Order: sequence, then structure tokens, then C-alpha cells
Amino acid sequence: MLRVLALTLTLLTGLAQASPVILQRPISLNTGTGELYGTLLLPQSDKPVPVVLIIAGSGPTDRDGNNPDGGRNDSMKRLARLLAKHNIASVRYDKRGVAASLAATPDERNLSVEAYVADAVAWSRLLAADPRMGKLILLGHSEGALIASLAANDAHAAAVISVAGTARPVDQVLREQLDERLPAPLRARSEQLLDSLKAGKTDDNVPDDLQVIFRPSVQPYLISLFRQDPAAAFGTLKMPALIVQGRNDMQVGVGDADLLKQAKPDAQMVIIDGMNHVLRIVPNDVKRQLASYRDPQLPLAAEFGTRVLSFIDGLKG
Repeated sequence: MLRVLALTLTLLTGLAQASPVILQRPISLNTGTGELYGTLLLPQSDKPVPVVLIIAGSGPTDRDGNNPDGGRNDSMKRLARLLAKHNIASVRYDKRGVAASLAATPDERNLSVEAYVADAVAWSRLLAADPRMGKLILLGHSEGALIASLAANDAHAAAVISVAGTARPVDQVLREQLDERLPAPLRARSEQLLDSLKAGKTDDNVPDDLQVIFRPSVQPYLISLFRQDPAAAFGTLKMPALIVQGRNDMQVGVGDADLLKQAKPDAQMVIIDGMNHVLRIVPNDVKRQLASYRDPQLPLAAEFGTRVLSFIDGLKG
């Protein structure tokens, strides 16, 4: 048995002396349509510990919160380590079509919100069958917050944590962002593309400057995303929920947190002054904001960790 453990488990170092012993190991999920890969952090305990399924944000964002287009910041990795230090297990995973899970759906034309939701439910069932695990919490960041909301009831989650999650349909958010940043001709074309995708129709005539958002291969996923109503999904949750939003987030605003709260009035809501989209305290300066997306050494906002831990500790059962 000791030899098996030595082969499959590694001990995380660098934690405070009073912290529990943390076991880290790779974990995988056979979905029936491809293998997904992740990382389990498990505090050693003689009784089941809470477990958080961490669901990353949009695009090719990996299990650690890193994106080849947006930079390395290790936000989800840091979160997982914080949870483990406080006797809370976690699983964070590469979504299908991303990083180690690329082979599960190598062609992004075949990606959909529904597939991501089914995967989150399947991960949840895998964890529920593990006797080492106690109550399950789904934590979604950015677009992952929508996936968590859509999956939570079927996953029989004990709670949901929405971090920097939008409340409005994503096409509305994109319209606002693009209206602020595009010159008039491209803005008009982007509106046409958004209208087409909202209606469920693809459009292959995409200008070069808009390819990163509207490339034909990603349009089927956008169609599946644009049909979702994040606030409505959040409002259907039957379990306790926490809304966490940073006041200095350039991508999702406090207004979205307010709308989520309106959809589920019994949810707890925390607005953290100075926190941005990658969970760091950064001034409202574009250059410094963008730099934080590429700086894994920046600590997570202290209040973010405190509020998440307090919420999990307060769950009954």
C-alpha cells in the first residue's frame, strides 16, 4: 500500500507548519466521449472533508486559471492551495478541448455549454462516490459560474459559489464591450454577427479583426452560450449560494452581481474593493490590470479567501 501511495501521491511543501498534510494527485474522468484530466488536492483527515469542484472561465483557460491568449496568473491553482490549507479538498480540471483534455473534443466546432455542464455533473458524481469527500461545492469563475449554476441541481451540490459571474446573457455583455472598443465599421459588423448568432445562425463572413471573437469554428459554441440566461439559471438554485464580485473587474461589473442577487435573494453577496477579474487587488489602471493577468506571483485578494472559506465553513451538515 505504501508503495502505491508513493507512486500516486505527492506531498505539497511550503505550507504553514500548522496546516494539514496535503496530498496532490492527478485525477481523470472518462466521460464516454473523451477523457478529462485534472488535479486533486486532498487534506489528510480521518473523516470526510468538503470538496470544491473548481470550474474555469471561458476560452482555452486551463485548470490553473491560465490562458495562452491572456497569460499565466495561476488564480485557480492559488485558490485550490488556499482551500487545502484550510482542510478543504478541491478538484480543478481542464475542460474538454483545453490543455490536457484537448483530445476529448479537439475540434472546437463540437464544443457546447451543454457538454461543459454534463462534464461538471459527471465530475460531481465521481466525487460523491469517493468516501473521503464530504459536502460538494461548485465554484465557477467567470463563464464557469454559469456552468456551475446550470450543473448544480443535477450534481446535488451542497452549495454554489459564483466568482465574477455575469448575470446577463453573454451576447449583451459582448455588445457592451465591443461598442466601447471597436471603430464604427467593425462595430456595425459585430452587431450583425451577434444578431445572427443570437438567432442560432452561423455567419462565415468574419473580418480579420474580429476573427478572435467570431471565427467560424467557435460560432457553434457561441450559439449555445447565447441561449443561456445566467441570472435565470442562478435563480433556480435550491442550495445556498455565494456571489463574489470585485469592484475593479474590467470584464464583469458589480451590476451583474446585483442582478444575480435579485434572481436569488437568499444568496450571500460580497463586493470586494480593489479586486479585479483574476482575483487580485489592482488599481483601475488598464496597464496594471493587464499586467496582473500575467503575474502568478501576485497574491489573491485576502478578503476573497476569507469570504469563501467563511461561506464553506458555515454550510450545515
